[in-house]
Amino acid sequence: MRYTDELDTLRAARDDLRRQIAERLALEAGLPCDGASLETWLTAADEAIEAWENEGEEAQDSRAFRPIGPLQDLLANHAGLVERIADALDRRLS
Repeated sequence: MRYTDELDTLRAARDDLRRQIAERLALEAGLPCDGASLETWLTAADEAIEAWENEGEEAQDSRAFRPIGPLQDLLANHAGLVERIADALDRRLS
């Protein structure tokens, strides 16, 4: 049986969500997300992820009264994966 690292799986899922966020941003803008434009959308995804992280816990609360859209759902999932990665790294260091 081949050794697999939990962090590798989590990081791959995080990277996949980053790409999904980029694709969602492109879809919402009505523009393609392929070829040369992919890097532009990945940069936009990074900016959206950073903005989501900086908004604060109250703005991200999925139980809030406002409905959560597909982009916000992806961003919340990404934040959850980042937290799980940080927890796994903390466990390794302790």
